Amino acid sequence: MAQAEGQKILTQRAVTAPNFKDVCRRWGLFAYRALAAVGLLAIMVTFFPVGRWWVRVLAGPATTPRGDILIVLGGGQYEGNVMSDDSSIRAVYAGRAYREGGFKHILISGGPEEEITVADAMAEYLVSHGVPREVILLERTSNSTRENALNCVPILRHYPGTYVLMTSDYHMLRARKAFAKVGIRVLPRPVPDVEKRSGTFRGRWPAFEEVVLEHVKIAYYGFEGWL
Repeated sequence: MAQAEGQKILTQRAVTAPNFKDVCRRWGLFAYRALAAVGLLAIMVTFFPVGRWWVRVLAGPATTPRGDILIVLGGGQYEGNVMSDDSSIRAVYAGRAYREGGFKHILISGGPEEEITVADAMAEYLVSHGVPREVILLERTSNSTRENALNCVPILRHYPGTYVLMTSDYHMLRARKAFAKVGIRVLPRPVPDVEKRSGTFRGRWPAFEEVVLEHVKIAYYGFEGWL
């Protein structure tokens, strides 16, 4: 009797134990599907402006509001006190916005990555393109979007009015919410950064990566309670 029971258990184990070929087949199918998904993603990002479509969720409507103070957030900075691409395009659009009329001041926020801060570099660009130096306000200590918002508060207390926030399209959602969190209500005026980069084959992958990374940052800011 005991021998029969033991034989029965061994038989059941043999039936239920995974077959090596089946395991290999399943993992092979998984790897095939994963590679196919990666390949499809590569084709989509390379040949279609995926970043442009995706960034519109982060940027919101492409509005061009006017107000009293234009708040411009600095981006990166290359070695030698040279503005990075995102800082440059924000400076260009800030100059255009001022020349359209309506803004009394431009507040540029960006901290000390080099001897000359991002805010200083952007200000010099604006002055060289016709913006009066006396209308430019500088916040030179911020190294993050959270710090941008916090460090602009004491400056803006002296300049009441309607605030318009300008930053790259992919950055607008997080920036707008970060400012709202510290009590500054802003009207968004996104710069078509990723949208323009996604228009070229060379720029599509960097633009796509920028959008993906921004979602990670949004999740982190949400976790920290900064949005």
